[in-house]
Amino acid sequence: MTLRDTADQIIRASLRAVQPDAAVQRALQEFSCAGRVVLIAIGKAAWRMANAAAKALGESLREGIVITKYGHSEGDIPRMTIYEAAHPIPDEAGVAATRAALALADRMTAQDEVIFLVSGGGSALFEQPLEGVTLDDCAEITRQLLACGADIVQINTIRKHLSAVKGGRFAQRCAPAHVLAIVLSDVLGDSLDSIASGPCYPDRSTCRDVEQLIERY
Repeated sequence: MTLRDTADQIIRASLRAVQPDAAVQRALQEFSCAGRVVLIAIGKAAWRMANAAAKALGESLREGIVITKYGHSEGDIPRMTIYEAAHPIPDEAGVAATRAALALADRMTAQDEVIFLVSGGGSALFEQPLEGVTLDDCAEITRQLLACGADIVQINTIRKHLSAVKGGRFAQRCAPAHVLAIVLSDVLGDSLDSIASGPCYPDRSTCRDVEQLIERY
C-alpha cells in the first residue's frame, strides 16, 4: 500500500465519521425514555439526521416532523411527517411546518422527551415571527443582511430578536417535557446560540447588540 493509498483511507474514514447519520447514531446509543418520544428535525441535513434517529429509536419513537430545504427529502420515514421549505429566505411553507412542530410540542408532558435535531439552514427553515412581525419583514431583513456583508453570527443575532422559536424560545415552548438537542455545527466556534439561531439554547445577545448591528450595516 502506498502513502497515497493510506492517506486516501484516512480521509474517507474521517468523512464517514462526521456524516449526519453516524453523528446521530452515536448520540442516541444510550438514549432511553419512559414517556412518549417525539422527534423534530430542522435544517438541510434534517432528513438524513431524522432517518438515522428513526432507525436508532425504533418503536420508541411515536411521531415526528422533518423540516428541510426544497429537494432535500429522500423519501418517507416511518412515523415522520416531512415538510420542505425555502432557504435562505424563509417562506410560508416553513412557517406552516413550524406551526405543526409547535402544535406537537404543545402536547408534550413532563414524562415525555423531544429529540430536536439541528443542522445548517435551520434559521430560515424553522420560523414563527413574533407578534407584530410579519413573514415579509423576516424575509426582507434576511435579504438585506445576506447582501450587506454581515456574518452568520451577526445575521442570526438579529433573527433571534424577531422570532418566536429562536434564541431558546422553542425549548421553552416544549416545557415541561425534556429536550435533547443534537446539533451539527455550521458556525465557526460552534456557538450553540448561533447555530440555526439557537432554538433550544439561551440567547446571549441583547437588544443593544441588535441596534449596533443595524447601525453598522
